[in-house]
Amino acid sequence: MSHRFSLFAACAVSCLALGVGQVGAQTVKTSELTLETGGAMPEAQRALAFDHADLKLKILPEKKAIEGEATLTFTAKSRLDKLVVDFDRVFTIRRLTIDGKALKPTSWSNPEGRLTITLPRTVAKGRQVTLAVTYDGVPHEAKRAPWDGGFVWSKTETGEPWIATAVQGDGCDLFWPCIDYPTGEPKLVDLHITVPAPLVAPANGVFKGMTEKDGWRTYHWRAKQPNTYAIALDVGPYEELTGTYKSRFGDSIPLSFWHLKSSAAQAKELFAEFPPMLDFFEQMIGPYPFRDEKMGVVETPHLGMEHQTINAYGNAYKKDGFGFDWLLQHEFAHEWFGNQLTNADNDDMWLHEGFGSYMQPLYSQWLHGDMEYMSRLNTQRLAVRNKFPIVSDRPLKEDAVYNGERGPGNDIYYKASNVLHTLRALVGDEAFFKITRIAVYGRDDPKPGNFAPRHLSTRDFVRIVNEVTGRDFGWFFDVYLYQAAPPELIERRDGADLVLQWKTPGEKPFPMPVEVKIGGKLVTVPMADGSGRVTVGDAVPVIVDPASKILRRQPYVEVFQTWKQAADKAAAEARKRAEAQKASPRPGS
Repeated sequence: MSHRFSLFAACAVSCLALGVGQVGAQTVKTSELTLETGGAMPEAQRALAFDHADLKLKILPEKKAIEGEATLTFTAKSRLDKLVVDFDRVFTIRRLTIDGKALKPTSWSNPEGRLTITLPRTVAKGRQVTLAVTYDGVPHEAKRAPWDGGFVWSKTETGEPWIATAVQGDGCDLFWPCIDYPTGEPKLVDLHITVPAPLVAPANGVFKGMTEKDGWRTYHWRAKQPNTYAIALDVGPYEELTGTYKSRFGDSIPLSFWHLKSSAAQAKELFAEFPPMLDFFEQMIGPYPFRDEKMGVVETPHLGMEHQTINAYGNAYKKDGFGFDWLLQHEFAHEWFGNQLTNADNDDMWLHEGFGSYMQPLYSQWLHGDMEYMSRLNTQRLAVRNKFPIVSDRPLKEDAVYNGERGPGNDIYYKASNVLHTLRALVGDEAFFKITRIAVYGRDDPKPGNFAPRHLSTRDFVRIVNEVTGRDFGWFFDVYLYQAAPPELIERRDGADLVLQWKTPGEKPFPMPVEVKIGGKLVTVPMADGSGRVTVGDAVPVIVDPASKILRRQPYVEVFQTWKQAADKAAAEARKRAEAQKASPRPGS
C-alpha cells in the first residue's frame, strides 16, 4: 500500500491546475483514501442516485497509462450544492464539465482522492446533473493482484500485451471517477475500450460493436447495475469460445470464454464445465441474474475476480480431486452472491464470500454426494481462525474485513461457509433454500424477469431467516456472526448419563439441539436452555454430533492448526536460508 502523500491545502488549486499527476517535480502517489474502499459514505454521496456511467478508456500498454473520459449522470435525492466522487489523484484532469459547461480549476479540488466540485448552480431534489471528466495518467499498479487492487500489466509467452484490472480491494476510483461504496453502483454502464489492434477487449454486459481506425480498436459494451468494483478491463490477444445454455426456465443464455491461444485445448475442457455449473445454480438457487447479457469468463494474468458477466479466471487450468475447477465455480457463484445480492456494507461481506465459498461443497454434493461435500467443508473448517467476529455491526472499510490481522479475514469465507452448513442442518433444506432465494431475489418464486439486483445487510438476512422459519434465530447469529469465539460443547459423565452444556462468549443463550449416537441409536438432545442430558449407560460407541452438523470449537483442530503454523514457518525459513545460500558467492569465485 502506498504511503500517504499529503498536499498542503494552500496549494491545492495551483497543484490541480498543474495536473493531478504532478506537483512541481514530485510525482503524486495514490492516497491512502483511494486505497481504501467503503466505510461510512459521505453525506454528499448519499444524496446521489447513480443513473449512468459512460466510460471511454484508451489503454496505452507501452506507457502503462490510460486516457479517459467519464460522463456520469446522477439524480439528486436531496438539494445539491456540490458534487463529490471518488477518483485517484494521480490522474491529470484535462477538462471537467457540469451539464456540458466547462468549469474552471478553482471550482473543484482533489487533494486526497475525493473529487469535490462546487456546482455552478444548485440542483434541486429529483433533477439530474451530468459530470464529465477528461483525464489521463499512469494508474496504480497492483503488486499482487487480486489481493491488492490496481492494473496488471503483463505479457503473454509470445510477447503481446496482457492486461487486466482487479480493484475489489481498493476500489473503482483507481481508474475511473465513481462512488466507491457497495451501494454506489450505477444503473447503467457503457464501456468504450480502445486498445491497439489486433488486441481484444472483452468486458461487462452486452457487446454493442467494435470499430477499428488508425491501428486502434474500440470495443463497446453495455451492462446493467454492475457493482462498481465489478467493472473490469481485460485486454489481450484473445480467442473466444462461444456456446448457448438451454435453461431449465425455458430460455437460452449465451456463453463466452476469452482465452489465450496457447491455452486453447485446456480452455475447451474448462468451457465444458459452464453448462453443468449453470444448471446447478439455477436448480439450487434460482435463475441466472444476467441472462439477457451473457455468462462470460476471461483468462487473466492474476488468479481471479467476480467481475459481473466477465469473471476473471487465472487458475492455470489446475486439476483437483473434486471434478471441477473450484476457482471458476467460486467466482461464478458471485453472480448470485455479490452481483445480484450485493452487501449493503463491507461489514456484510460474508454474504458474498460465505455463500460463495459454501457453493463449492454444495456443488460437490450435487455432483458426487455427501463424502465430497463433507471433505470440502472440513478443509474449510481447518482454516478458521476465530480471531475477530465475522460481523462487527458498524460500517467498515474493505481492509478492516479482509485483512486477517485487523478483522475476520478468511473467516468470512470458511467460517461463514460452515455457519451456513450448520444453519441448513438446523432449519432443514426446504427452509434453507427458501431463505437463500428470498435473500438473493427478494422473493421465493424467482423467474426470469421478475426480480432485480438488490442490496442486503446481515440484519436483513436474519430477518428473512426468522420470517421463513417463524422462529427467532437471533441467538444463532449472535454467537456465530457477532462473536469471535465459536460455541463450545462441554461433555461430562454423571453416572449413566451424558451431560452436555453449551459454552458461549459472554454466556450468550445458545439452545442448539445436539444429536448423539448411542450404540446403534440416534437421539436428539433439545438443549432448550443450553444444556441437556441423555442416558448412555455402557453403550459403545457414544458419538456427539455424529453427522458433523454443528460448527463448534474442536481442541484437536486447534492442536493441528498450531502444528501447521509452526511447520509452515519452519519451511519458509528453510527456503529463505536456501535461497540466501544459493545467492551468496562461492569461495574462490
